[in-house]
Amino acid sequence: MTILSATLARVKPSPTVSVTTLAQELKAAGRDVIGLGVGEPDFDTPDHIKAAAIAAIEAGKTKYTAPDGMPELKAAICKKFARENGLSYTPSQISVSSGGKQVLYNALMATLNPGDEVVIPAPYWVSYPDMVLLAGGTPVVVECGIEAGFKMTPEQLEAAITPKTKWLIFNSPSNPTGAGYTRGELKALTDVLMRHPHVWVMSDDMYEHLVFDDFTFATPAEVEPGLYERTLTVNGVSKAYAMTGWRIGYAGGPEELIAALRKIQSQSTTNPCTISQWAAVAALEGPQDFLAGNAKIFQRRRDLVVSLLNEAPGVSCPVPEGAFYVYPSIAGCIGKSAPDGTLITDDETFCRALLEATGVAVVFGAAFGVSPNFRVSYATSDEELTTACTRIREFCAALT
Repeated sequence: MTILSATLARVKPSPTVSVTTLAQELKAAGRDVIGLGVGEPDFDTPDHIKAAAIAAIEAGKTKYTAPDGMPELKAAICKKFARENGLSYTPSQISVSSGGKQVLYNALMATLNPGDEVVIPAPYWVSYPDMVLLAGGTPVVVECGIEAGFKMTPEQLEAAITPKTKWLIFNSPSNPTGAGYTRGELKALTDVLMRHPHVWVMSDDMYEHLVFDDFTFATPAEVEPGLYERTLTVNGVSKAYAMTGWRIGYAGGPEELIAALRKIQSQSTTNPCTISQWAAVAALEGPQDFLAGNAKIFQRRRDLVVSLLNEAPGVSCPVPEGAFYVYPSIAGCIGKSAPDGTLITDDETFCRALLEATGVAVVFGAAFGVSPNFRVSYATSDEELTTACTRIREFCAALT
C-alpha cells in the first residue's frame, strides 16, 4: 500500500523545471551547457525595489500581514489596475499570493467540483492542466496550431464550452509561444463568453509589459465590461520587474471569489513574504520608464532568435507578439537521424538529442500540448543566444 494519494497520480512534475535542473546538473559536471529553458528575465531587480526591501528589513517590517496581502500593497495594486487596465477594484477585491501560480491554484481549488471542466488553449503553460487536475477538475484542451498563430478562434471556444464548463484560462501574451491577442481578436472571444454566463475567465496577464512592435495589450474584463463580475485578472511582479524569486503574484476579482481565495491561503501559506510585499509596493508605485527599455531589449533578442532559427533546416519559427519565448516547429526534422544514430521520432527525442550533442537545453513541445515544437526562452544575452541558435542550426543541418 502506498502512502501517496490517487490525486497525485493524475499530475506530472513540471517539464520546464526538469529541463532547467538537468541543464544545471550537466553544467556542474563540467559540460558546456546553454540553458534556454527557464522563464525568467536575466536582468537584475531594479535598485529602487531592492532598496525598499532593505528599508523594510531595517525598519523591522518583518511580521505577519493579512493572509492575502497588506493594505499598502493592495492599494498599489488597485491603482495599477486603474492606471494601466481601466479596471476599478477595491482592496477587498484584491488577492496577493506567493507568485502568480499560487493565485491560479487557489482559484481552482476554491471553485472546482468533480466533473467541472476548464477550457485551456494549447500551447499552454505547463502548469495549467495539472493544477486543474489537482483541484479535481477536467482540462479541456483546445489545440491552436501554428497556422492560426497559436491563437484560439471564437469557433473553437464555442465548440469547447459545455454545461460543465466553469473556467476559461486565458494567457496573452502567451507562455510558451509569445502569441498575443489583438483587441479585436479578444473581443471576438468575449462575445462568445457573453453568450455563456456560466463560464468564468481566468486571465493570466503576467507578460503584459513585454509586448513588441505596435502590439497593444488588452485584458478580457477591460475589453468586455460585461465580464467584470466573472473574471479573475491575474498578474504579478515576476516578469516585468525581474522579481521571479521574490514570489509576489496578485489578482483582482469579485469579492466572493477573493474571499474564497483568502480562506484557502489562510490554511496553506498564510501571507506572502512581508519583505517581498514592500518591494512589490515600490515596483508598482515607483518609476516605470525602464519597462519600455527592457521590452526593446527583448524585442531585439526576439528578432535575433527568429532570424537564426529560421536558418535551421527543418525548422519554422513564427514571430511572436510578446513575452520572451519562441515556439518553432520542427516538423521538417521528424523522421531523420542524428549523427549518433538517434532517430528523431518526436520533439522530446529531438530536444534530448540536441542537449546531448550540443549542450543546448530547450523544452520539448509535448509539454505544452502542441507538437512537434520546442520552446526557447530568449531571456539571456545576445552572445549566448547566438551561440545556442548556431548550435541548433548545425545540429539540424547534420540530421539525415
